[in-house]
Amino acid sequence: MNPTTAALAARLARFDRLVEVGIGRRSEVATALAESGSAVTATDIHPRPVPAGIEFVRDDLTNPDMNIYADAAAIYGLNLPRELHHPAREVACEAGAAFFFTTLGGEFPAIEATPETLADETLYRPTIRGRTPGRRGKRV
Repeated sequence: MNPTTAALAARLARFDRLVEVGIGRRSEVATALAESGSAVTATDIHPRPVPAGIEFVRDDLTNPDMNIYADAAAIYGLNLPRELHHPAREVACEAGAAFFFTTLGGEFPAIEATPETLADETLYRPTIRGRTPGRRGKRV
């Protein structure tokens, strides 16, 4: 496992149930989380194969099926395009879940967010008026 994948998985492993939005063809972090004992659901607008131990559900963040996210402790997106930052944050807020994301290349977040450097990657956590909210009002 490369250092970036290991760092992302270690950061997210504190959550027992996670949903990765827009998994695409990159299932390494979801796999590492599932192997560490977390329940992981992966979503994408297109059908995607995922390894054993990861549930896949086809979903569109701009018109989400909230049943997918209802029990999530955290929602995360890796290489999440800017146009999905707002919808993903809204889904996480509605579900009462923590939300983390990385951007594509050198893009900046489309929403206010606090950066956290993990290996060679920047993981963002949305902020509201300078504060980082956690699951159902608790800081994470």
